[in-house]
Amino acid sequence: MSTGMQLERSEVKMSGYYNNWSVSDMDKYVKVPLSDEDARSLKSGDYVYLTGTIYTARDAAHKRMQEALDRGEALPIGMKNNVIYYMGPSPAREGRPIGPAGPTTASRMDKYAPGLLDLGLKGMIGKGKRSQEVRDAIVRNGAVYFAAVGGAGALLSRAITSSEVIAYDDLGTEAIRKLTVKDFPAIVVIDAEGNNLYETAVKEYNEE
Repeated sequence: MSTGMQLERSEVKMSGYYNNWSVSDMDKYVKVPLSDEDARSLKSGDYVYLTGTIYTARDAAHKRMQEALDRGEALPIGMKNNVIYYMGPSPAREGRPIGPAGPTTASRMDKYAPGLLDLGLKGMIGKGKRSQEVRDAIVRNGAVYFAAVGGAGALLSRAITSSEVIAYDDLGTEAIRKLTVKDFPAIVVIDAEGNNLYETAVKEYNEE
């Protein structure tokens, strides 16, 4: 079976998990920033609701942060125990802090993620597979990669109660934002031990 077909099938499986969210006995409510203990307690396949503060950053913001590090400059946000959501929101509707806020493809940040994880980044939220280098860095640092379901941007935005641009305002939708979230839904894809839901979902699908 091709890698593309495996990924497609695993995402179908994960979509099924997401659709049955409310009846799961494995729901976990987690505060963010993410403590070392909480990060290590999460297991691949867990459904979680995140409450607290997370940050958004996409390709352009990651590139700019890497350039700052290369110059020996401080980053605009601390990485220690924080969670980055790979997302660039649509314009907010009247009365809402943010517009549709669905995830972007995480692999676009793969070349930057290991360095940020080594600086203390504890969680990432996106969609799609990660490179082996990222997976190794997740395990090395006891971190977690979450998936937010693509195509559900409007639904996800309801869990965001405030949004503030804090860096790289000139990047527009790709600026770094500080988000306050309440019960933001996500699925643990890669846990701190390196277990990967994309792999287990494909295996389970093939066994059905």
